[in-house]
Amino acid sequence: MTDDADKFVTTVRAGKFFASGSSVILTRSPGRLDLMGGIADYSGSLVLEYPIAEATFAAIQVTDRPVIELISVGRQPYAMPLSSLAPNGEPLSYADVRYRFAENQEHHWAAYVVGVFLALLRERGTSFDRGCRIVISSSVPEGKGVSSSAALETAVMQAVATAFQIRLEPQEMALLCQKAENLVAGAPCGVMDQMTCVYGEKNALLALLCQPAELQPLVGVPEDISIWGIDSGERHAVRGSDYVSVRTGAFMGYRIIARTEMQWQGYLANISPEEFEREHVSWLPEEMSGAEFLSRYSQTTDTATTVDPGRMYRIRQSATHPVYEHHRVRLFRQLLSETASEERRKELGRLMYQSHASYSACGLGSRGTDLIVSLVRDEGPAYGLYGARITGGGSGGTVAILGRRDAQQGIARVAERYTEATGYRPYIFQGSSSGVARFGSRDAIV
Repeated sequence: MTDDADKFVTTVRAGKFFASGSSVILTRSPGRLDLMGGIADYSGSLVLEYPIAEATFAAIQVTDRPVIELISVGRQPYAMPLSSLAPNGEPLSYADVRYRFAENQEHHWAAYVVGVFLALLRERGTSFDRGCRIVISSSVPEGKGVSSSAALETAVMQAVATAFQIRLEPQEMALLCQKAENLVAGAPCGVMDQMTCVYGEKNALLALLCQPAELQPLVGVPEDISIWGIDSGERHAVRGSDYVSVRTGAFMGYRIIARTEMQWQGYLANISPEEFEREHVSWLPEEMSGAEFLSRYSQTTDTATTVDPGRMYRIRQSATHPVYEHHRVRLFRQLLSETASEERRKELGRLMYQSHASYSACGLGSRGTDLIVSLVRDEGPAYGLYGARITGGGSGGTVAILGRRDAQQGIARVAERYTEATGYRPYIFQGSSSGVARFGSRDAIV
Protein backbone atom coordinates (compact mmCIF):
# COMPACT_ATOMS: atom_id res chain seq x y z
CA MET A 1 0.00 0.00 0.00
CA THR A 2 1.20 3.55 -0.72
CA ASP A 3 2.10 5.98 2.04
CA ASP A 4 -0.94 8.16 1.38
CA ALA A 5 -3.18 5.06 1.38
CA ASP A 6 -1.87 4.11 4.81
CA LYS A 7 -2.63 7.64 6.02
CA PHE A 8 -6.18 7.38 4.67
CA VAL A 9 -6.75 4.08 6.48
CA THR A 10 -5.50 5.73 9.67
CA THR A 11 -7.96 8.61 9.12
CA VAL A 12 -10.84 6.18 8.60
CA ARG A 13 -9.97 4.26 11.76
CA ALA A 14 -9.63 7.43 13.83
CA GLY A 15 -13.00 8.71 12.57
CA LYS A 16 -14.73 5.43 13.49
CA PHE A 17 -16.74 5.63 10.27
CA PHE A 18 -17.08 1.83 10.15
CA ALA A 19 -17.36 -0.86 12.80
CA SER A 20 -13.94 -1.46 14.34
CA GLY A 21 -12.12 -4.40 12.76
CA SER A 22 -14.40 -4.58 9.74
CA SER A 23 -13.22 -4.85 6.13
CA VAL A 24 -13.65 -2.13 3.52
CA ILE A 25 -12.72 -1.76 -0.14
CA LEU A 26 -10.21 1.01 -0.78
CA THR A 27 -9.62 2.92 -4.05
CA ARG A 28 -7.38 5.82 -5.05
CA SER A 29 -7.54 8.23 -8.00
CA PRO A 30 -5.17 11.18 -8.67
CA GLY A 31 -5.92 14.65 -9.93
CA ARG A 32 -4.29 15.82 -13.14
CA LEU A 33 -2.28 18.74 -14.49
CA ASP A 34 -3.29 19.73 -18.01
CA LEU A 35 0.06 20.33 -19.69
CA MET A 36 -1.27 20.92 -23.22
CA GLY A 37 -4.66 20.60 -24.90
CA GLY A 38 -7.13 21.80 -22.30
CA ILE A 39 -10.40 23.15 -23.61
CA ALA A 40 -9.70 21.82 -27.11
CA ASP A 41 -10.69 18.35 -25.84
CA TYR A 42 -14.37 18.82 -26.61
CA SER A 43 -13.41 19.74 -30.19
CA GLY A 44 -11.43 16.53 -30.77
CA SER A 45 -7.90 17.70 -29.98
CA LEU A 46 -4.96 15.67 -28.82
CA VAL A 47 -4.29 16.46 -25.15
CA LEU A 48 -1.29 15.74 -22.91
CA GLU A 49 -2.21 15.23 -19.26
CA TYR A 50 0.01 14.67 -16.22
CA PRO A 51 -1.39 12.71 -13.25
CA ILE A 52 -0.36 14.50 -10.06
CA ALA A 53 0.75 13.16 -6.68
CA GLU A 54 -2.37 14.46 -4.93
CA ALA A 55 -5.28 11.99 -4.92
CA THR A 56 -8.80 11.19 -3.74
CA PHE A 57 -9.48 8.06 -1.69
CA ALA A 58 -12.75 6.21 -1.25
CA ALA A 59 -13.54 3.44 1.24
CA ILE A 60 -16.78 1.52 0.70
CA GLN A 61 -18.71 -1.05 2.68
CA VAL A 62 -21.95 -2.65 1.52
CA THR A 63 -24.79 -2.38 4.07
CA ASP A 64 -28.21 -3.97 4.50
CA ARG A 65 -29.89 -0.56 4.59
CA PRO A 66 -31.05 0.46 1.06
CA VAL A 67 -29.38 3.86 1.45
CA ILE A 68 -26.33 5.54 -0.06
CA GLU A 69 -24.48 7.05 2.92
CA LEU A 70 -21.72 9.50 2.01
CA ILE A 71 -19.12 10.85 4.41
CA SER A 72 -16.56 13.26 3.00
CA VAL A 73 -13.95 14.24 5.57
CA GLY A 74 -14.54 17.87 6.52
CA ARG A 75 -18.09 18.07 5.11
CA GLN A 76 -21.61 17.46 6.33
CA PRO A 77 -22.63 13.82 5.69
CA TYR A 78 -25.22 13.12 3.01
CA ALA A 79 -27.62 10.21 2.59
CA MET A 80 -30.04 9.25 -0.17
CA PRO A 81 -32.40 6.25 -0.22
CA LEU A 82 -31.83 4.09 -3.27
CA SER A 83 -35.59 4.13 -3.86
CA SER A 84 -35.46 7.89 -4.47
CA LEU A 85 -33.12 7.30 -7.43
CA ALA A 86 -35.31 4.62 -8.96
CA PRO A 87 -38.92 4.98 -7.79
CA ASN A 88 -41.08 2.08 -8.97
CA GLY A 89 -37.95 0.44 -10.29
CA GLU A 90 -37.34 3.04 -13.01
CA PRO A 91 -34.30 5.33 -12.65
CA LEU A 92 -34.96 9.04 -12.60
CA SER A 93 -33.81 11.19 -15.49
CA TYR A 94 -30.47 12.96 -15.25
CA ALA A 95 -32.29 16.29 -15.39
CA ASP A 96 -34.46 15.44 -12.37
CA VAL A 97 -31.49 14.54 -10.19
CA ARG A 98 -29.44 17.51 -11.42
CA TYR A 99 -32.31 19.82 -10.45
CA ARG A 100 -32.41 18.37 -6.93
CA PHE A 101 -28.75 19.14 -6.33
CA ALA A 102 -28.95 22.55 -8.00
CA GLU A 103 -31.41 23.52 -5.27
CA ASN A 104 -29.07 22.41 -2.47
CA GLN A 105 -25.61 23.96 -2.87
CA GLU A 106 -24.45 22.75 0.56
CA HIS A 107 -24.59 19.17 -0.67
CA HIS A 108 -23.74 19.79 -4.31
CA TRP A 109 -20.48 17.87 -3.85
CA ALA A 110 -22.59 14.72 -3.45
CA ALA A 111 -23.95 15.13 -6.99
CA TYR A 112 -20.65 13.79 -8.34
CA VAL A 113 -21.09 10.62 -6.27
CA VAL A 114 -24.82 10.13 -6.73
CA GLY A 115 -24.22 10.70 -10.45
CA VAL A 116 -22.04 7.57 -10.47
CA PHE A 117 -24.95 5.47 -9.19
CA LEU A 118 -27.44 7.05 -11.59
CA ALA A 119 -25.13 6.49 -14.59
CA LEU A 120 -24.84 2.80 -13.63
CA LEU A 121 -28.62 2.55 -13.25
CA ARG A 122 -29.38 4.24 -16.54
CA GLU A 123 -26.53 3.17 -18.81
CA ARG A 124 -25.79 -0.32 -17.48
CA GLY A 125 -29.19 -1.36 -16.16
CA THR A 126 -27.57 -2.07 -12.79
CA SER A 127 -29.86 -2.78 -9.85
CA PHE A 128 -28.81 -2.13 -6.27
CA ASP A 129 -30.62 -4.37 -3.78
CA ARG A 130 -28.38 -3.25 -0.91
CA GLY A 131 -27.01 0.09 0.15
CA CYS A 132 -23.51 1.20 1.08
CA ARG A 133 -21.46 3.59 3.15
CA ILE A 134 -18.69 5.48 1.36
CA VAL A 135 -16.02 7.52 3.14
CA ILE A 136 -14.07 9.99 1.01
CA SER A 137 -10.89 11.94 1.68
CA SER A 138 -8.96 13.98 -0.85
CA SER A 139 -5.70 15.88 -1.10
CA VAL A 140 -6.68 17.19 -4.57
CA PRO A 141 -7.49 20.87 -3.97
CA GLU A 142 -10.90 22.01 -5.20
CA GLY A 143 -11.31 24.91 -7.60
CA LYS A 144 -7.66 24.77 -8.73
CA GLY A 145 -8.29 23.32 -12.21
CA VAL A 146 -6.63 19.97 -11.37
CA SER A 147 -9.70 17.73 -11.71
CA SER A 148 -10.78 17.26 -8.13
CA SER A 149 -14.23 16.28 -9.43
CA ALA A 150 -12.93 13.63 -11.84
CA ALA A 151 -10.70 12.18 -9.13
CA LEU A 152 -13.75 11.90 -6.87
CA GLU A 153 -15.96 10.31 -9.53
CA THR A 154 -13.42 7.75 -10.67
CA ALA A 155 -12.38 6.73 -7.14
CA VAL A 156 -16.04 6.21 -6.25
CA MET A 157 -16.86 4.42 -9.52
CA GLN A 158 -14.01 1.94 -8.96
CA ALA A 159 -15.16 1.40 -5.38
CA VAL A 160 -18.81 0.87 -6.31
CA ALA A 161 -17.98 -1.43 -9.21
CA THR A 162 -15.79 -3.59 -6.97
CA ALA A 163 -18.19 -3.68 -4.03
CA PHE A 164 -21.21 -4.60 -6.16
CA GLN A 165 -19.28 -6.84 -8.58
CA ILE A 166 -19.99 -4.71 -11.65
CA ARG A 167 -17.55 -5.47 -14.44
CA LEU A 168 -16.37 -2.24 -16.04
CA GLU A 169 -13.63 -1.72 -18.58
CA PRO A 170 -11.45 1.30 -17.70
CA GLN A 171 -12.62 3.37 -20.67
CA GLU A 172 -16.26 2.69 -19.88
CA MET A 173 -15.60 3.77 -16.32
CA ALA A 174 -14.20 7.08 -17.52
CA LEU A 175 -17.08 7.70 -19.93
CA LEU A 176 -19.71 6.91 -17.28
CA CYS A 177 -18.01 9.30 -14.88
CA GLN A 178 -18.01 12.03 -17.53
CA LYS A 179 -21.73 11.45 -18.00
CA ALA A 180 -22.25 11.80 -14.24
CA GLU A 181 -20.37 15.10 -14.22
CA ASN A 182 -22.04 16.49 -17.35
CA LEU A 183 -25.62 15.43 -16.63
CA VAL A 184 -25.92 15.29 -12.83
CA ALA A 185 -23.31 17.72 -11.48
CA GLY A 186 -24.01 20.02 -14.43
CA ALA A 187 -20.37 20.61 -15.42
CA PRO A 188 -19.87 20.33 -19.22
CA CYS A 189 -16.34 18.91 -19.13
CA GLY A 190 -14.70 16.89 -21.86
CA VAL A 191 -13.46 13.39 -21.12
CA MET A 192 -9.73 14.10 -20.68
CA ASP A 193 -10.01 14.52 -16.90
CA GLN A 194 -11.70 11.19 -16.24
CA MET A 195 -9.45 9.34 -18.70
CA THR A 196 -6.34 10.69 -16.98
CA CYS A 197 -7.64 9.81 -13.51
CA VAL A 198 -8.30 6.27 -14.74
CA TYR A 199 -5.38 5.56 -17.08
CA GLY A 200 -2.64 7.91 -15.88
CA GLU A 201 0.80 6.49 -15.19
CA LYS A 202 3.36 7.93 -12.80
CA ASN A 203 5.91 10.26 -14.43
CA ALA A 204 4.31 10.03 -17.86
CA LEU A 205 1.95 12.14 -19.94
CA LEU A 206 -1.34 10.59 -20.96
CA ALA A 207 -1.82 11.22 -24.69
CA LEU A 208 -5.51 11.22 -25.55
CA LEU A 209 -7.10 12.01 -28.90
CA CYS A 210 -10.53 13.19 -27.82
CA GLN A 211 -12.51 11.68 -30.70
CA PRO A 212 -14.09 10.84 -28.33
CA ALA A 213 -11.48 9.04 -26.18
CA GLU A 214 -8.72 7.38 -28.21
CA LEU A 215 -5.74 6.47 -26.04
CA GLN A 216 -2.38 6.88 -27.70
CA PRO A 217 1.02 5.71 -26.42
CA LEU A 218 2.11 7.27 -23.16
CA VAL A 219 4.70 10.03 -23.47
CA GLY A 220 7.48 9.72 -20.94
CA VAL A 221 8.68 12.93 -19.31
CA PRO A 222 12.28 13.36 -20.58
CA GLU A 223 15.05 13.25 -17.99
CA ASP A 224 16.04 16.86 -18.64
CA ILE A 225 12.54 18.21 -17.94
CA SER A 226 10.30 18.65 -14.90
CA ILE A 227 6.67 19.73 -14.66
CA TRP A 228 5.16 21.87 -11.91
CA GLY A 229 1.86 23.56 -11.25
CA ILE A 230 1.39 26.81 -9.33
CA ASP A 231 -2.07 27.63 -8.00
CA SER A 232 -3.20 31.21 -8.62
CA GLY A 233 -5.69 31.22 -5.75
CA GLU A 234 -8.41 32.32 -8.16
CA ARG A 235 -11.15 29.73 -8.06
CA HIS A 236 -11.80 27.85 -11.28
CA ALA A 237 -15.08 26.08 -12.06
CA VAL A 238 -16.01 24.12 -15.18
CA ARG A 239 -19.61 25.12 -14.46
CA GLY A 240 -18.54 28.77 -14.76
CA SER A 241 -20.16 30.89 -17.43
CA ASP A 242 -16.90 31.79 -19.24
CA TYR A 243 -15.96 28.18 -19.92
CA VAL A 244 -19.52 27.31 -20.93
CA SER A 245 -19.68 30.31 -23.27
CA VAL A 246 -16.43 29.39 -25.03
CA ARG A 247 -17.41 25.76 -25.37
CA THR A 248 -20.81 26.74 -26.76
CA GLY A 249 -19.16 29.21 -29.13
CA ALA A 250 -16.87 26.49 -30.49
CA PHE A 251 -19.83 24.24 -31.26
CA MET A 252 -21.66 27.17 -32.83
CA GLY A 253 -18.66 27.67 -35.09
CA TYR A 254 -18.67 23.95 -35.90
CA ARG A 255 -22.36 24.21 -36.85
CA ILE A 256 -21.80 27.24 -39.08
CA ILE A 257 -18.93 25.56 -40.94
CA ALA A 258 -20.92 22.33 -41.30
CA ARG A 259 -23.84 24.31 -42.75
CA THR A 260 -21.69 25.92 -45.44
CA GLU A 261 -19.65 22.76 -46.16
CA MET A 262 -22.43 20.19 -46.29
CA GLN A 263 -20.10 17.18 -46.65
CA TRP A 264 -17.80 18.18 -43.78
CA GLN A 265 -18.19 16.07 -40.66
CA GLY A 266 -16.06 15.34 -37.65
CA TYR A 267 -14.21 17.60 -35.24
CA LEU A 268 -12.91 21.14 -35.43
CA ALA A 269 -9.47 19.86 -34.43
CA ASN A 270 -9.26 17.82 -37.63
CA ILE A 271 -9.10 20.96 -39.74
CA SER A 272 -5.53 22.04 -40.39
CA PRO A 273 -4.66 25.66 -39.62
CA GLU A 274 -4.01 26.22 -43.35
CA GLU A 275 -7.40 24.86 -44.39
CA PHE A 276 -9.14 26.76 -41.61
CA GLU A 277 -7.66 30.07 -42.73
CA ARG A 278 -8.20 29.35 -46.40
CA GLU A 279 -11.74 27.94 -46.39
CA HIS A 280 -13.56 28.40 -43.08
CA VAL A 281 -12.59 31.37 -40.95
CA SER A 282 -14.26 33.89 -43.25
CA TRP A 283 -17.63 32.24 -42.59
CA LEU A 284 -17.34 32.77 -38.84
CA PRO A 285 -18.55 36.04 -37.27
CA GLU A 286 -16.46 37.59 -34.53
CA GLU A 287 -19.56 37.58 -32.36
CA MET A 288 -23.14 36.47 -32.68
CA SER A 289 -26.08 36.52 -30.32
CA GLY A 290 -27.61 33.25 -29.27
CA ALA A 291 -30.97 34.40 -30.62
CA GLU A 292 -29.57 35.09 -34.11
CA PHE A 293 -27.73 31.76 -34.16
CA LEU A 294 -30.82 29.82 -33.15
CA SER A 295 -32.93 31.53 -35.79
CA ARG A 296 -30.42 30.69 -38.53
CA TYR A 297 -28.91 27.37 -37.51
CA SER A 298 -31.09 25.85 -34.77
CA GLN A 299 -29.15 24.09 -31.98
CA THR A 300 -25.58 22.79 -31.95
CA THR A 301 -24.46 19.16 -31.82
CA ASP A 302 -23.16 19.52 -28.25
CA THR A 303 -25.09 17.42 -25.72
CA ALA A 304 -23.56 19.18 -22.70
CA THR A 305 -24.48 22.83 -23.44
CA THR A 306 -27.33 24.83 -24.91
CA VAL A 307 -27.29 28.16 -26.73
CA ASP A 308 -28.65 31.02 -24.61
CA PRO A 309 -30.72 33.40 -26.80
CA GLY A 310 -29.84 36.35 -24.58
CA ARG A 311 -26.06 35.90 -24.68
CA MET A 312 -23.37 37.11 -27.08
CA TYR A 313 -20.79 34.50 -28.11
CA ARG A 314 -17.22 34.95 -29.40
CA ILE A 315 -17.63 32.44 -32.18
CA ARG A 316 -14.54 33.05 -34.30
CA GLN A 317 -11.96 32.82 -31.50
CA SER A 318 -13.77 29.98 -29.74
CA ALA A 319 -13.63 27.93 -32.95
CA THR A 320 -10.09 29.03 -33.87
CA HIS A 321 -8.54 27.90 -30.58
CA PRO A 322 -9.00 24.11 -30.99
CA VAL A 323 -7.76 24.17 -34.59
CA TYR A 324 -4.43 25.70 -33.58
CA GLU A 325 -4.22 23.97 -30.19
CA HIS A 326 -4.38 20.53 -31.79
CA HIS A 327 -1.51 21.58 -34.08
CA ARG A 328 0.49 22.86 -31.07
CA VAL A 329 -0.07 19.72 -29.01
CA ARG A 330 1.05 17.40 -31.81
CA LEU A 331 4.21 19.43 -32.30
CA PHE A 332 4.78 19.49 -28.53
CA ARG A 333 4.57 15.69 -28.36
CA GLN A 334 6.98 15.34 -31.26
CA LEU A 335 9.49 17.65 -29.59
CA LEU A 336 9.37 15.64 -26.37
CA SER A 337 10.66 12.60 -28.26
CA GLU A 338 13.67 14.44 -29.71
CA THR A 339 17.17 14.66 -28.29
CA ALA A 340 17.49 16.94 -25.28
CA SER A 341 18.73 20.43 -26.15
CA GLU A 342 18.30 24.03 -25.12
CA GLU A 343 16.53 24.84 -28.39
CA ARG A 344 14.06 22.01 -27.90
CA ARG A 345 13.18 23.24 -24.40
CA LYS A 346 12.72 26.79 -25.71
CA GLU A 347 10.41 25.58 -28.48
CA LEU A 348 8.32 23.58 -25.98
CA GLY A 349 8.01 26.73 -23.89
CA ARG A 350 7.05 28.84 -26.90
CA LEU A 351 4.15 26.47 -27.65
CA MET A 352 2.94 26.74 -24.06
CA TYR A 353 3.02 30.54 -24.17
CA GLN A 354 1.08 30.48 -27.44
CA SER A 355 -1.54 28.25 -25.86
CA HIS A 356 -1.86 30.60 -22.90
CA ALA A 357 -2.32 33.60 -25.20
CA SER A 358 -5.04 31.75 -27.10
CA TYR A 359 -6.92 31.05 -23.85
CA SER A 360 -6.79 34.75 -23.06
CA ALA A 361 -8.11 35.62 -26.53
CA CYS A 362 -11.06 33.32 -25.80
CA GLY A 363 -11.77 35.26 -22.60
CA LEU A 364 -10.50 32.52 -20.29
CA GLY A 365 -7.54 34.31 -18.75
CA SER A 366 -7.31 35.82 -15.29
CA ARG A 367 -5.15 38.37 -13.53
CA GLY A 368 -3.49 35.82 -11.28
CA THR A 369 -2.68 33.25 -13.93
CA ASP A 370 -1.38 35.95 -16.28
CA LEU A 371 0.90 37.19 -13.48
CA ILE A 372 2.31 33.71 -12.84
CA VAL A 373 3.02 33.24 -16.55
CA SER A 374 4.72 36.65 -16.63
CA LEU A 375 6.87 35.76 -13.61
CA VAL A 376 7.94 32.52 -15.29
CA ARG A 377 8.92 34.51 -18.39
CA ASP A 378 10.96 36.83 -16.18
CA GLU A 379 12.90 33.91 -14.73
CA GLY A 380 13.30 32.43 -18.19
CA PRO A 381 15.75 29.86 -19.55
CA ALA A 382 18.65 31.44 -17.67
CA TYR A 383 17.08 30.04 -14.49
CA GLY A 384 15.75 26.86 -16.06
CA LEU A 385 12.12 27.88 -16.77
CA TYR A 386 10.91 27.67 -20.37
CA GLY A 387 7.13 27.81 -20.59
CA ALA A 388 3.86 28.24 -18.71
CA ARG A 389 0.17 28.20 -19.50
CA ILE A 390 -3.18 28.31 -17.77
CA THR A 391 -4.70 24.85 -17.46
CA GLY A 392 -8.01 23.07 -17.84
CA GLY A 393 -11.06 25.28 -18.17
CA GLY A 394 -9.17 28.53 -17.53
CA SER A 395 -10.49 31.63 -15.74
CA GLY A 396 -8.26 31.06 -12.74
CA GLY A 397 -6.98 27.83 -11.28
CA THR A 398 -3.48 26.51 -11.82
CA VAL A 399 -0.65 27.36 -14.20
CA ALA A 400 1.40 24.47 -15.63
CA ILE A 401 5.13 25.17 -15.86
CA LEU A 402 7.87 23.36 -17.76
CA GLY A 403 11.51 23.65 -16.80
CA ARG A 404 14.78 21.87 -16.30
CA ARG A 405 14.98 19.39 -13.45
CA ASP A 406 17.31 21.74 -11.58
CA ALA A 407 14.89 24.70 -11.73
CA GLN A 408 13.36 24.24 -8.29
CA GLN A 409 14.82 27.53 -7.04
CA GLY A 410 13.28 29.37 -9.99
CA ILE A 411 9.87 27.89 -9.13
CA ALA A 412 10.31 28.97 -5.51
CA ARG A 413 11.14 32.54 -6.61
CA VAL A 414 8.05 32.67 -8.85
CA ALA A 415 5.87 31.56 -5.94
CA GLU A 416 7.51 34.07 -3.57
CA ARG A 417 7.13 36.96 -6.00
CA TYR A 418 3.51 36.01 -6.55
CA THR A 419 2.94 36.12 -2.81
CA GLU A 420 4.59 39.55 -2.59
CA ALA A 421 2.36 40.87 -5.40
CA THR A 422 -0.95 39.37 -4.29
CA GLY A 423 -0.68 38.42 -0.62
CA TYR A 424 -1.61 34.85 -1.56
CA ARG A 425 0.85 32.01 -0.94
CA PRO A 426 0.30 29.55 -3.79
CA TYR A 427 0.22 25.80 -3.58
CA ILE A 428 2.92 24.17 -5.72
CA PHE A 429 2.12 20.90 -7.45
CA GLN A 430 5.10 18.65 -7.92
CA GLY A 431 5.30 14.91 -8.40
CA SER A 432 3.16 12.29 -10.05
CA SER A 433 1.18 9.12 -9.33
CA SER A 434 -0.71 6.49 -11.29
CA GLY A 435 -4.43 6.35 -11.99
CA VAL A 436 -7.21 4.31 -10.46
CA ALA A 437 -6.83 1.51 -13.02
CA ARG A 438 -3.26 0.89 -11.87
CA PHE A 439 -4.15 1.14 -8.16
CA GLY A 440 -7.24 -1.02 -8.58
CA SER A 441 -9.10 -1.82 -5.38
CA ARG A 442 -7.65 -3.14 -2.15
CA ASP A 443 -9.07 -4.63 1.01
CA ALA A 444 -8.30 -2.90 4.28
CA ILE A 445 -9.21 -3.62 7.89
CA VAL A 446 -10.46 -0.55 9.72
